[in-house]
Amino acid sequence: MGTSTTDKGFHKFFWPRIIAGILITIGLIWGLIFTMNFFKPVPGGRHTAAVNQTANQKAVESGAEKEKTGMANHATPEAKKTIFTDPPGVMFVDSLIAPLEYELTKRFWGWRPNDIINFTDNVNEIQLGVLEATRRATVALTERLSRTGSTAPLDNDLERAMNDLMIKADSYWFPTPESKYREAIAEMRKYQTKVRRHETGFYTRADNLIPLLKSFQELLGSCDDSLAKQKEKDGTVVSTFDADNYVYYAKGVAITIESVLKGVEHDFKKTLKTRNALNIIHHAIEDCHVAAEINPWFVVTEGNLSGIFANHRANMAAPISHTQFYINLLIKALST
Repeated sequence: MGTSTTDKGFHKFFWPRIIAGILITIGLIWGLIFTMNFFKPVPGGRHTAAVNQTANQKAVESGAEKEKTGMANHATPEAKKTIFTDPPGVMFVDSLIAPLEYELTKRFWGWRPNDIINFTDNVNEIQLGVLEATRRATVALTERLSRTGSTAPLDNDLERAMNDLMIKADSYWFPTPESKYREAIAEMRKYQTKVRRHETGFYTRADNLIPLLKSFQELLGSCDDSLAKQKEKDGTVVSTFDADNYVYYAKGVAITIESVLKGVEHDFKKTLKTRNALNIIHHAIEDCHVAAEINPWFVVTEGNLSGIFANHRANMAAPISHTQFYINLLIKALST
């Protein structure tokens, strides 16, 4: 039997149709990715930049104030070298506040875990990770770093900030988490101002820092367990949706811990140097930065560990585990 005209036409345009279909598919994917950029998680570096910019700006303002009063003009050369140096605690508070402040005031669409319609769960999980690490650091600041000992009274501003941060992230109103978290930041700023004016203390002893590091170590261990496990507690295999949540939650934790550790590195420099721990904290910060910069392309994939496709949970687990290792080393160094 002969080939019909229809069959000839089909074969004639078969490959052009395939190529056109591929091009259209690529175009649709590119358009979707372009749209998703509005909701794309921001790397941790922006939080760090915000910390440095805030610290530098406040240092300049502090120096300008002293110049106005004539202190800068009559200072000795040694005093002039330190005129722009804030006391310990100022940088730490800046570092602690920066990630959560970004999520509340600079992130597109703002705070999302309490949105009635949740369609950006990746950012939601980042924000939850940021919040949890911020809570733990604030508790350590309130109960240990700002006190001479366990019998000393809590700083009122920090106590209010700590309580405000405990509001559930997904509450809708009465009160809204956004408003309470902003109030917490404002309270921590008040404490920071008192530290700058030498009206209250920030104590850089090793035994004050260790509880904060232990809290971070526990949080990183929890993240590492979620990233490494193959099955949930009920025996079911970890779903793609849960894997997605674990990756972005760990990213939020890493963003915040990186920022806080930079504050620790700055304000506890003498303590760390005495214990030969500066190199250790530097490694911890580097690994946190690696985790904070992981941005899965389009979706989180659960590729075979021996395959050609990415396994994003495994990729995130490595720097998270390394950070936990170095924080453990840091605790040991400070304990001796």
